[in-house]
Amino acid sequence: MKKTMKAAVLYGKNDLRYEECPMPEVKAGQVKIRIKAAGICGSDVPRVLADAAWFYPIVLGHEMCGEVVEVAPDVTSVRVGERVTCAPHVPCFKCRDCQNGYYGSCRDYSFIGSKQQGGFAEYVVVNEINVVKHDQNAPYQEVMMFEPATVGCHGIRQAEFKGGSTVAILGCGTVGIFTAQWVKAMGARNVVVFDIAEERLELARKLGCDATVNSKDEDWKARTMELTDGLGFEYIFETAGTPATMKMSYYMIGTHGTICMIGYPSVPVTFEPDEVFHMIKKEFKVVGSRMSFTPPFPGPDWTLTAEYFSRGALKFDPSMIYKEMRMDQINEAFDLFRTSGQVKGKVLLVYDWENALED
Repeated sequence: MKKTMKAAVLYGKNDLRYEECPMPEVKAGQVKIRIKAAGICGSDVPRVLADAAWFYPIVLGHEMCGEVVEVAPDVTSVRVGERVTCAPHVPCFKCRDCQNGYYGSCRDYSFIGSKQQGGFAEYVVVNEINVVKHDQNAPYQEVMMFEPATVGCHGIRQAEFKGGSTVAILGCGTVGIFTAQWVKAMGARNVVVFDIAEERLELARKLGCDATVNSKDEDWKARTMELTDGLGFEYIFETAGTPATMKMSYYMIGTHGTICMIGYPSVPVTFEPDEVFHMIKKEFKVVGSRMSFTPPFPGPDWTLTAEYFSRGALKFDPSMIYKEMRMDQINEAFDLFRTSGQVKGKVLLVYDWENALED
């Protein structure tokens, strides 16, 4: 039995070392996973490049998939050999919000890959309840998209989305493209995606969106009215997290519509009086959506995602992956993010099981 493993350990800003570490031990109620691939999330970037980690040293990585190699004696829902992914949120289950099933608002939560050791390693140990099984024949690139897909699912559930409606998706990143697929699968009458990157809009069209608008080159207000018969959209899902798209949503929404804010802004957002007047006049609703966790934990966002991928209602496209690199190239991978706008899609860090010698 191995006593050590390789992991990418963050010791401070720009101080990421791929080195030998103690092998994590399985305790009661836990599962050990051999990592196949881990994705770099946008939230990981400032932790490495901008001194934004909770503590040091820390192994980051909360988007991951792999194979179960060990389970505690009391674990019953998962077996050795199964290929799985992880719901990374670790709520306390004791605070008032957890007791009400609002796990994303937990007052005393942990989080795999930010508040506890994560998946930028050969192995990770997680609680049984955080393990999510999927189609065992699914390619790991598809499984790596589960977490962002669940975020989109949670958003449409927060918005209490109803089929037969007109929908705008603001931002065509990974979460945005899956949100568009979700509303299409749930019966949206017309799905329109707005972005400033033509290659992302091309992907949206390829995956079945009804129309796309390049909001940098086109008159987005005029196109909104044209595409909605002058009524505005019934639902808008803001996934970019920019002041521009957040303010756009107030002009684009129809009377008594619903705006769901999924994207996280990194700078202050201010609204002018006439923009607030749109809310008062149209009586629209603005709802927030954080992560993707509901009862029974981790919740339907995760089980529905696994099911919809397995039957093809959600689709993975290779263009969603910007680059695959070996885990020991992790510093080179984070260097890609030093140039603003360079990375278009997901960067994956991969272990080559199939061609590696047995331990």
